[in-house]
Amino acid sequence: MLRRSCSLSKKKKKKSPLYRLCGTLVKHEHAYLRPSSSWPSVCPASSLCVHFNLPAMVYIVCLTTGVLLAAIMKGTVWICCLLSLLLLQATAEEEDHTSVLRDTSHIDETLRLATEEKASDYAAAIQTLRKIYHTSIKPMEQAYKYNELRQHEISAYPGRTLGDSATDGEITSKPMVLFLGPWSVGKSSMINYLLGLHDSPYQLYTGAEPTTSEFTVIMHGEKIRSVEGIVMAADSSRSFSPLEKFGQNFLEKLIGIEMPHKLLERVTFVDTPGIIENRKQQERGYPFNDVCQWFIDRADLIFVVFDPTKLDVGLELEMLFKQLKGRESQIRIILNKADNLATQDLMRVYGALFWSLAPLINVTEPPRVYVSSFWPYDYAPDTSRELFKREEISLLEDLNQVIENRMENKIAFIRQHGIRVRIHGLLVDRYVQTFKEKMSFFSDPELVFQEIVDDPDKFYIFKSILAKTNVSKFDLPNRDAYRDFFGINPITNFKPLSAQCSYIGGCLLDKIEKAITTELPALLSSINSGKQPGLSSCEATGCGEKPKNRYRKN
Repeated sequence: MLRRSCSLSKKKKKKSPLYRLCGTLVKHEHAYLRPSSSWPSVCPASSLCVHFNLPAMVYIVCLTTGVLLAAIMKGTVWICCLLSLLLLQATAEEEDHTSVLRDTSHIDETLRLATEEKASDYAAAIQTLRKIYHTSIKPMEQAYKYNELRQHEISAYPGRTLGDSATDGEITSKPMVLFLGPWSVGKSSMINYLLGLHDSPYQLYTGAEPTTSEFTVIMHGEKIRSVEGIVMAADSSRSFSPLEKFGQNFLEKLIGIEMPHKLLERVTFVDTPGIIENRKQQERGYPFNDVCQWFIDRADLIFVVFDPTKLDVGLELEMLFKQLKGRESQIRIILNKADNLATQDLMRVYGALFWSLAPLINVTEPPRVYVSSFWPYDYAPDTSRELFKREEISLLEDLNQVIENRMENKIAFIRQHGIRVRIHGLLVDRYVQTFKEKMSFFSDPELVFQEIVDDPDKFYIFKSILAKTNVSKFDLPNRDAYRDFFGINPITNFKPLSAQCSYIGGCLLDKIEKAITTELPALLSSINSGKQPGLSSCEATGCGEKPKNRYRKN
């Protein structure tokens, strides 16, 4: 058997150390093991290796141990061989389960990847949604420079026209699934597993050390190719143009991967660099937390991944959970590599994870936690296989809900954006009216307006909005934001809402209120009922009626 193993080594590399070791051991096998009458015709190591079908290296290690001990105590060498083989056999069994791949058919079944979508209905709904945004919401957004107030703007830059595709790219983009967490907890391995990229030239690089240093966007494409960050930011057909504001250093750390895959036709994955607590954020060369916030604001589902060895919470992870505040419904916590632990140890680790995260998640209902091992190899023996399989299917069902509800979520997002723009327009209008009321012939415009901006409650700016409209006090923006906003934009640049009307285009306030209360809910109802979505013929001024503005003074 040793000669057969050595011949295999010889074929691979004629003068390798393994081959030279084989030659030495063959001589000692005859010298120490076979001549003795007290030994069987075949060494116990040889017979056991044949029985267990162990590789040549295992046999050589065992035989080396036996040869060395035989030189000292020839009568007990077979015991040493036997003990060595038992130890190596246990190691071999542990390695065997990592070479067996799981059946991944449940991924396609749960995500319904074989089901063809009605592309025409989806395209019609997107077209209608885009039309509502451009005709009803965007005019007020541009008139009152909403993009200069909020960082959660839907368009990349103010002043874009209907034909520009940067805003359209934001509206037509696929649902985004964001992976966050410490380094080497299995984020990239999980993406490889879901996309079936194991052992392919295109799999994301994984390892025990910190491996992912870029923000990697995995998206659908006609062929497999990589896209540089500067190209993604410059391409107006994508939704990544706003990332240019984080600087060229960040764009060098941004990479896109396109590939033809059924799952990527419906969703986009974003892999992020692992959180390393012993490194200062400034060493990354770009504002890491600000970039994470940009992706968090646009993600439909956020996976925060941990493993049993990385449960501690440092400053960077604590800052990350502060950024996730208000997005608890979209957070899913994953305890990965759970098959590395026995059941009792897994329970302790599960409790330790909640203990570490409890101070960071101040909600009455904690996020859903999935416990499994998300990689292509089989689960470790003597672990809770059925539990891990059910947890994995539950996570896939959660992902499938996001995919199936992507149109509804997009409509809800546009409506939420419209509500914020409407509130902003009402507040700016109130600032303008208050400024005109307080101005007199002898007043200093700068001093008057500075007094209004410094203490808006004295002039009932925000309280009047709550009294005259159905705006919730929880939706009102921060008062300090308007001090900075008007520091950049003089009050004289804005017209009151009563002056933002025309007989052809209608009033800005009426159009955005119609979109929020009528058009977007109607589109959502048509999606849920399966009807063909479409706008009514009275899009602009309400079937020829004279435009009304309840803010115009009588």
